[in-house]
Amino acid sequence: MQMIGAASGIMVSAVRGAQEINAALNGGTPLTTVFPQSGLGRQLQQVATVMRVRQALGMNRQIFFCGMGGFDNHSDQLPAHDNLMGQLDAALGAFYTSLETYLQLANEVTTFTESEFGRTGNPSSSNGSDHARGSHHFVLGSSVRGGEAYGTFPVHALRAPDDAGSRGLWIPTSGLDQYAATMGAWFGLGSGDLNTVFPNLRNFTNPSLGFMR
Repeated sequence: MQMIGAASGIMVSAVRGAQEINAALNGGTPLTTVFPQSGLGRQLQQVATVMRVRQALGMNRQIFFCGMGGFDNHSDQLPAHDNLMGQLDAALGAFYTSLETYLQLANEVTTFTESEFGRTGNPSSSNGSDHARGSHHFVLGSSVRGGEAYGTFPVHALRAPDDAGSRGLWIPTSGLDQYAATMGAWFGLGSGDLNTVFPNLRNFTNPSLGFMR
């Protein structure tokens, strides 16, 4: 009975939250920014739309997750990756246009990428790449110390010291905990909270990678 009651409470809360969001969205001024109608474009359009009514919802600190698939290119990677990066560029371009010209939130928003795994340095037999280890990511926003690459690039040579195998499985020089904690500190987490949220952070000499102002 306790589980049924808890599940019912969650359902009631979700329905109430949806009603509040719909009411706020219906009472706001529509966005004028034109977003590409790709999967990511539509997601970021919805994020910007919710940001527009943040005051009506009583929210001043929000985290949004958007997803974009298709990067697991085991074959024909160059044309597939080129198309995906074009979609990413167009969607992020529209999102930041809305932040700068309509929402006036460019100084308060940071956008970052994350992925489950990287790709091998050498191609597969079908002109693609396979699963690997370390990868690089984008972080965008006015609070970002941009125009720089943070971390140490590996030696791009198969079986070199930075290769964990023989195919270019580059060993990362920065940890996920450092990456997330750097943004978490900007988001308002104190040092004690950071070590609680990211328990592996204490294993790194530098808990911050320094890319946030």
